[in-house]
Parts: sequence; C-alpha cells; structure tokens
Amino acid sequence: MAAAVHHIEIWVPDLSRALNDWGWVLHQLGWKDGDGWPGGFSWKSGADSSYIVVEQSPALSADVHDRLRPGMNHLALNAASRAEVDTIVTEAAAHGWTLMFADRHPYAGGPQHYAAFLHNQDGYELEIVAPG
Repeated sequence: MAAAVHHIEIWVPDLSRALNDWGWVLHQLGWKDGDGWPGGFSWKSGADSSYIVVEQSPALSADVHDRLRPGMNHLALNAASRAEVDTIVTEAAAHGWTLMFADRHPYAGGPQHYAAFLHNQDGYELEIVAPG
C-alpha cells in the first residue's frame, strides 16, 4: 500500500469551470464527492483512500497552466473498460474536454495502449486508460 497515491492537488484559474469539467470526468470514472470549501473541492477514489483536489488558490502566481513547461505534463487515470473510455470520449466535449491526437485515437499511446487523451480549456491534459 505504500506505493499508492495519497492525493493530487490541482490549482486551477477558475473553480466553477474545474467543478464542471473535472467533476464530470471524475464522476464518470467512479470517484465520489468529497469535501468542499470556499475556493476548493475534492473527490475520493472508490478503490482506495486516494483523493483529487481542485483549488482556486489566492496564492496562484499565474492564471494559465502550460503543460509543456517544467512540472506535471498530465494526469493518467484508470477506466473500468474500453467501453467506459469510449463513453467519456463521446460525451467529453459537452463537459469542457477536447480529444487530443484524434487521428491516432484510441491507440495514441501505442498499439497495446487503449486510452483517451483529453485536454480542457484551462490547458490540463488527462489520459483515461482502459485495462490492458
């Protein structure tokens, strides 16, 4: 259990947008609502005690995320099945996400890697991975 992720905190420029796009995709993947407070919200994994936080911190030094700068490039989360990946891709645009690498989807990560690479309007990339 020592290798499990405890939590991930994502600072966002607009909390209401983050609640819409991150909240939707995390619910699709089975994450449950956690705690909310002025400026932030969390979702809990159904599989373990991991959680993800989005926060619009007053300490932000910029209002734009750039995944191509030093720091985290993207977050990859497990889906339950290929069908779940496909459903998320079909509904993603209505919830603030755009499919990346559409010409290579769903094998943009390689011929044995069934996944969707999405990005939202704030520039965050999220990879949804089907079991192998």
